[in-house]
Amino acid sequence: MVKEKTGIHQQDQSQTTDTYELVLFNDDYNTFDFVIETLIDVCALDTVHAEQITLIVHYKGKCGVVTGTFTELKPLYNEMINRGLTVSIE
Repeated sequence: MVKEKTGIHQQDQSQTTDTYELVLFNDDYNTFDFVIETLIDVCALDTVHAEQITLIVHYKGKCGVVTGTFTELKPLYNEMINRGLTVSIE
């Protein structure tokens, strides 16, 4: 919130749009190569970034993949679910 000299509060423009994160979770079914290929194809990540996310998910159990509005992330979420990955929008 920014307080103007008049005493009226205005909400910062960046706070009006909620930002969410697409989170990928580890599973015992999908191969590293499949997950990497899916991240490249669905989320438009480069190979290095996709490999890093896959390793983090493997060792930590989950990792944020991309951020955006709910409307932007929902198609990515749906496609990753369709491909058998475990994801959420948080």
